[in-house]
Amino acid sequence: MFRRPKLRLQLPSRTLLLGGRTLIVGVLNATPDSFSDGGKYLDPRAALRRALEMQAQGADILELGGESTRPGSRPVSAEIELSRVLPVLACLQGRISIPISIDTQKAVVARAAVEAGAEIVNDVSALRTDPALAEVIRRARAAVVLMHMRGRPATMQKRPFARNVMADVERGLLQALERARRAGIPRARVVLDPGIGFGKSVKQNCEVLARLPELARLGCPLLVGTSRKSFLQTPGGGAPGAGRIWGTAASVAMAIAGGAHLVRVHDVAEMAEVARVADTIAGRTASGIKSGKRTR
Repeated sequence: MFRRPKLRLQLPSRTLLLGGRTLIVGVLNATPDSFSDGGKYLDPRAALRRALEMQAQGADILELGGESTRPGSRPVSAEIELSRVLPVLACLQGRISIPISIDTQKAVVARAAVEAGAEIVNDVSALRTDPALAEVIRRARAAVVLMHMRGRPATMQKRPFARNVMADVERGLLQALERARRAGIPRARVVLDPGIGFGKSVKQNCEVLARLPELARLGCPLLVGTSRKSFLQTPGGGAPGAGRIWGTAASVAMAIAGGAHLVRVHDVAEMAEVARVADTIAGRTASGIKSGKRTR
């Protein structure tokens, strides 16, 4: 069992202590076209109910997105993205106590979201799409998730895959870290995501999960998102979307065994239980997870 390093992630309002137990990032898509739950939470009231439910089920972070990045998806304008996420963020203010992450590649969306209470920016392009995004993150003292993606969502599964997926992922993440460093974002605010399902074959997704400990040498917390993704259907034969819950459970347990500090999931109650069992087996039962210490 890989010995996961204990690290700290600094947010504007608190510091998250990582490595004791696995933290659960609950996904809330305010989109009509996300691959597994598109359209369910476009209504801010429905989104609020789901957010409160996920918090009660054990989510440690709530991640809100207003633009689908599923394979084959096309980007939407900042105006459309803002019209989807800002009403939800307004409903969430004062109603949930866990940190909020905004899933966006756009500086204007990130700026509005952090002003409305978000403390983490999850950028699937790892600061490549919008050159202004890094400065927004730096000024807000927000944390950032830098994800490896080969290509762009619209074409990433049509491009030639890397010959050596681990070398490609590590090189991409190192380049992302350098972009963050040049922008003045400290390592203590950075999380890395190997990008399961983003420009990788089924076999490569499985290889990245199996070799996850190799990415620990980059020195940052690792977030892994396998929830309901299509690569689970081939090895496990599971049904699409929510029907992939058992494959998701297996991949989440594998990610935790490999050293993931955070897992990004749709089925919070079920995957929180998976994480508890996996952490117990690994001896990761440390108590304090978060400190209330303010960082500004």
